[in-house]
Amino acid sequence: MFSVLVKLKWFFGMNWKRYTLAITLLVVTGIIDIIPPWLLGYLIDGISQNTLGTDDFHRTMVFWIALTIVGYLITYVWHYKLFGGAFVLERLLRSNLIGHFLRMKPTFYERNRTGDLMARSTNDLNAVATTAGFGILTLVDSTLFMITILIVMAAGISLKLTLAALLPLPIMAIAMSYYGKKIHERFMDAQNAFGELNDGVLESVSGVRVIRAFVREEASAKSFGAKTDEVLEKNIAVARIDALFEPTLKILVGSSYLIGLCYGGYLVFHSEITLGELVSFNVFLGMLIWPMFAIGELINIMQRGNASLDRVEETLGYKPDVKESERSVTVGEPTELDFRHVTFRYPSSETDNLRDVSFMLRKGETLGVVGRTGSGKTTLLRQLLREYPVGKGDIAVSGVPLQQLKFDELLGWIGYVPQQPILFSRTVRDNIYFGSSDGAGNEEDLQRALKRAAFAKDIELLPDGLDTMVGEKGVALSGGQKQRVSIARALIADPDILMLDDALSAVDAKTEAEIIDGIRTERAGKTTLITTHRLSAVQHADWIIVLDEGRIIEQGKHEELLQRGGWYREQYDRQQLEADIEQE
Repeated sequence: MFSVLVKLKWFFGMNWKRYTLAITLLVVTGIIDIIPPWLLGYLIDGISQNTLGTDDFHRTMVFWIALTIVGYLITYVWHYKLFGGAFVLERLLRSNLIGHFLRMKPTFYERNRTGDLMARSTNDLNAVATTAGFGILTLVDSTLFMITILIVMAAGISLKLTLAALLPLPIMAIAMSYYGKKIHERFMDAQNAFGELNDGVLESVSGVRVIRAFVREEASAKSFGAKTDEVLEKNIAVARIDALFEPTLKILVGSSYLIGLCYGGYLVFHSEITLGELVSFNVFLGMLIWPMFAIGELINIMQRGNASLDRVEETLGYKPDVKESERSVTVGEPTELDFRHVTFRYPSSETDNLRDVSFMLRKGETLGVVGRTGSGKTTLLRQLLREYPVGKGDIAVSGVPLQQLKFDELLGWIGYVPQQPILFSRTVRDNIYFGSSDGAGNEEDLQRALKRAAFAKDIELLPDGLDTMVGEKGVALSGGQKQRVSIARALIADPDILMLDDALSAVDAKTEAEIIDGIRTERAGKTTLITTHRLSAVQHADWIIVLDEGRIIEQGKHEELLQRGGWYREQYDRQQLEADIEQE
């Protein structure tokens, strides 16, 4: 049960001063809380035995009031320190998680659902933080505070009465141990189900247009309802065990109270304790109700926290598939890009996705990569992004193997425009400025990027111009507009290597020509890689390779490939015919 505290010892070590002060003051508060019941017994005996003078009564009351004020101030400090520490832990773990998410490669997200990761970043972190705050409180109150009260009851009033009142405790220990084990198992199931529910919500919201287009609203609602019912059932299963804690404790605490009252009356009748001591004992017994409840809360919180921390640590413990070399080499700038007999296979693939690919691209040159769908065009670009472990063969930048380059330096050279543009739920301006090194830029660079991306004329059509909110994933923009914003974002960064991954598929031929001209002007003297289905986008390239099933089947300049009469020529003729038909 307490293994969660062992797992968090690194945090308690970092904040030992905070927790030492909080626990110390919590213990002091417990000692202060014991004094008023003793004073009550003292006053009752003094009044009943007529031994309490007026001055003694006044001094006792003043002392009692002063004690209450001091206890309040001390309680404020330990409460601030203890629960403040819980918030510090939650913030630290959340920062660690988001840092971990940003470092992870695609394989991590292929194996983990987004909804489940969100659940671990919210509900699970909250449960762990509760352990570091309220959990420590229940631990101290159910141990030190309880032991202190028991010592006072046994030593200051009656050992026999104390032992008799504690007879139900062994039953409580057995019940709490059983409940705690069940809570851990069921809470893990409930959290996993909640993660699946989160994932379903995300998919439904992001795919709402497709759901409506196929008239699947009712089916989607039923599926979501079924998952909601599953989450409800699993949480009710937790609640069933949780609900047993309080009744069990009430029965056992009530039994303790009954034994203390009956046996205590017997001892008073036989003059073994005074009436005031019996009253004090019953007040102390009443004070034991919270520590006894705290035992149940402690088990509940610790088991929930342990289950949640296991899920968080499982996520943080995932090792990246691609690691930076311990002997990284600094290059300065990429002068040439060299692929030598590169063969690559995705971790989940049964066949090679690239086969014996070789080419060299010098600084300032443009490479066109074409081929049918699934031929390996995107896979080739991903080799430079280091998203997956390298396969066979060698990839070198400026003569240095890709594996020896620092991630930050390599990715700092690259401006990447993916097939599916990813825009943030901010303004058009913010999304474009995101590409600059500091996330901000000047108006001149912005306008130049807009012009090169052929998006300047669209600004006037947007409701608020550059300050138009694009919505989640750019939902407020058309497919072509999203692509051009994404291109402008890459161009404003002015990267050494620009990679366009079929980034012109949603624009018309005229706009495509505009963008290509803008890129050629902007990218003079810098390296560019373009993958596309439309050959008009790569006619200007210094070198073109044609991929089929991951293998280069043709390569050369545009004119050379046309003369060979292979796949490239067939595709070119077909696209030219389609263009002529559209013009007619």
